[in-house]
Amino acid sequence: MQILIGAVLGVGLGLYFHELGAQSQLVQEGVYAASLVGTLFIDLLKMVLIPLVFCSISVGIANLRQHQQMHRVWVTTLVFFVSSMAIAIVLALLAGNYFKPGAGLHLAMFDHAMQNFQAKQLPLPEFFAQFLHGLFVNPFMALSQGNVLAVVSFALILGIALVMGGNRYKSILALLEEGLAITMQIVGWIMRIAPLGIMALLIQLVAVQDAAMLSTLAKFVAVVVGTTLLHGVVILPLILYLFTGNKPLWFWQGAREALVTAFATSSSSATLPVSLRCATQHLKVKPAIAGFVIPLGATINMDGTALYEAAAALFIANLVGIELSMAQQLIVFFTAMIAAMGAPGIPSAGMVTMVMVLQSVGLPAEAIAILLPIDRLLDTLRTTVNVEGDMVGSLVVQKLVTRST
Repeated sequence: MQILIGAVLGVGLGLYFHELGAQSQLVQEGVYAASLVGTLFIDLLKMVLIPLVFCSISVGIANLRQHQQMHRVWVTTLVFFVSSMAIAIVLALLAGNYFKPGAGLHLAMFDHAMQNFQAKQLPLPEFFAQFLHGLFVNPFMALSQGNVLAVVSFALILGIALVMGGNRYKSILALLEEGLAITMQIVGWIMRIAPLGIMALLIQLVAVQDAAMLSTLAKFVAVVVGTTLLHGVVILPLILYLFTGNKPLWFWQGAREALVTAFATSSSSATLPVSLRCATQHLKVKPAIAGFVIPLGATINMDGTALYEAAAALFIANLVGIELSMAQQLIVFFTAMIAAMGAPGIPSAGMVTMVMVLQSVGLPAEAIAILLPIDRLLDTLRTTVNVEGDMVGSLVVQKLVTRST
């Protein structure tokens, strides 16, 4: 409740500052203070992120114990992630073809947005090479640099080794379990300042929005927001109900801390400590399953991102007057899924992977600059859906694995 109150106050103060204007002394001081508090909150979450990912995945796999059960959890998790992202992309393509956002607008009106913007070119083979290269690196370097994808890879391998070794490595498993417990205790301390941190982040977000650009791109924003909400409010809760019997209201009550934090931080990784806390404490997911599914999902399961990248490809195609064929839209489908899964593994992830989606069907990569002014606002919503998908996935996997044993 404190987090929800903080979010409402943050939006209210942000709107008030926006009305006063950027030149106001009060606004400048208020936004500066909000940036300090917001940055502190995100930095604290990032501080515990790497030890939490490392310990939770290693312990999660090791505690699955039986090879057969571990195999079922792994396969079920990947099938759910791919399926939910596929549904999100199909939804974006259907909405884009029906509403045709961007049709009738001209690129010339966005010249000011495209000045001094250099789109990094990244062909699909090079993307795959970078993605695979980023999977397996020196674990100590990955831990020190905060390379989440590489940490996940090493934690998966370590967890499997702990299972294969059995009792020989029980002291190492006990150490990792204690590391996970103490990290979750630190997360509990950080959550005490979450209402202030979220309020500060939302003040910054709302106060600096460019209203003119939002009105110009209103149709595209409406299509993305509408389809993202449809996926997050209808489709994911429906999947949850069909597979587990749990009602959406019960889920949202248990997951609200994580969902509000995701909306404010726009970062699945930064929200991961809160997501794990909600899944294990409120939604009653077994720590072994939550510790495997949710950190892996925060790395590769990106429903909102995949939906956004597919919608943006159709939007830019309409802007430049290109009609994408069914075959080209199929290419967008697969490229958006690969790009969304691989995004955390490369620098400037969102921009680079979006360029890859555009290039896959011959659209101008430079047009991505049009999306920059509205990207931060839309990022809040798609990150919330990304995090929701991870927690729904943990509940579905737990139910299916339990049912099959």
